[in-house]
Amino acid sequence: MPERRTVALVTLGCARNEVDSEELAGRLEADGWQLVEDAEDADVAVVNTCGFVEAAKKDSVDALLEANDLKGHGRTQAVVAVGCMAERYGKELAEALPEADGVLGFDDYTNISDRLQTILNGGIHAAHTPRDRRKLLPISPAERQSAGAEVALPGHGAPEGLPEDLPEGLAPESGPRAPLRRRLGGSPVASVKLASGCDRRCSFCAIPSFRGAFISRRPSDVLGETRWLAEQGVKEVMLVSENNTSYGKDLGDIRLLETLLPELAEVDGIERVRVSYLQPAEMRPGLIDVLTSTPKIAPYFDLSFQHSAPDVLRAMRRFGDTDRFLELLDTIRAKAPQAGVRSNFIVGFPGETEADLAELERFLTGARLDAIGVFGYSDEEGTEAATYGHKLDEDVVAARLARVSRLAEELVAQRAEERVGETVHVLVESLGSIDDDERAVGRAEHQAPETDGQVLFTSGEGLTVGRMVEAKVVGTEGVDLVAEPLPGSLVCTEEAGR
Repeated sequence: MPERRTVALVTLGCARNEVDSEELAGRLEADGWQLVEDAEDADVAVVNTCGFVEAAKKDSVDALLEANDLKGHGRTQAVVAVGCMAERYGKELAEALPEADGVLGFDDYTNISDRLQTILNGGIHAAHTPRDRRKLLPISPAERQSAGAEVALPGHGAPEGLPEDLPEGLAPESGPRAPLRRRLGGSPVASVKLASGCDRRCSFCAIPSFRGAFISRRPSDVLGETRWLAEQGVKEVMLVSENNTSYGKDLGDIRLLETLLPELAEVDGIERVRVSYLQPAEMRPGLIDVLTSTPKIAPYFDLSFQHSAPDVLRAMRRFGDTDRFLELLDTIRAKAPQAGVRSNFIVGFPGETEADLAELERFLTGARLDAIGVFGYSDEEGTEAATYGHKLDEDVVAARLARVSRLAEELVAQRAEERVGETVHVLVESLGSIDDDERAVGRAEHQAPETDGQVLFTSGEGLTVGRMVEAKVVGTEGVDLVAEPLPGSLVCTEEAGR
């Protein structure tokens, strides 16, 4: 019997990419490939790249070069780039990085097994020519669902021509647009893609051009995948997309998320549902109500503010200002005082004045955010902002980035200290030894994976990974909380997430 072909998936970037990697893993395993964790143990190393900002693109190139270094020293015979950077640059990336044996776009995902086999056999699959994916679907959201079947949508695609007897552990097809999926880890947390693409036209962002127009997954598919994840031991699902507040608009119901969330919360085995990527300008009273009052739905608001000075926001093609944003936060906290809020901000945007920066600092000081990401502006090719005048010198951008980052670090530490004495519901995610003490680490309702802080338990005794624990916050370590489990601390599902 011939030795099975082996493949390793190396994932960079956001949670959406993680979902895409698990779809690729499912397709490959269904076609007979053996998944391995380390690239050095694989015939083919597939690097799922990120193409969002310069730092992420550099990380992607470094990962491809690192995988290429394995060739000739072990099992690895080929290195293949997929993901956003591969989709965005195609032939350009292939020419600039000959170390990659293949550069595959989203349209190659449904045939990923054949593509990898061709490359492994020494053949060449021509890198694709990038195109504006916003133009592949109708302008009208209502017309996209039928047309979407003809367009590659990572995380949505229906597997075709697959064997009926699939390997154990692969997500079943729950509907015509359900992906085949294989988990690539044992974490009790998993992301579920709610939609793909974006219809917003923020002047600094290139994502819509290579991710395409906004298209929702059907609620039945999201529910089916969540049920399957629960069967795999997942306790928390995080809903991801480029813009979750737009969910359902192409299905004829812009309030569909408010209906779907309670249904997801009722899935057996799921202890917490978290929603990410919310647009402040699209927050609806009904959505705030559901997020702050539904059992097992985390009162968590990942709000994309980006700035708060009106002139800068208008130049970004966005809406709002400091006072309106603070009013939104007051509305949320009036309904859920312990609600978690995080956001990202860009400083040094073209035309940003000292007064604009001071306005942003005023907002940050009053917002009491749990987590803050700060980025210095840099041109992204193909974006409107790249054509703007009044660009700030790099040293000015760097100085403003350092200034606001220092403020952000102080503010999130202060916000963590405000939580001392609170009772929090924590999902235990890992156990380990810290300074010879057995410790458990998890996340509370206001902490999303990777991007936010975490909860450090004073002891790991009696705790297990995947357990939801009620704990009292007794201290902080920067943005992280230190907590003690309360007696009888297994949280019942009716209370979890309140």
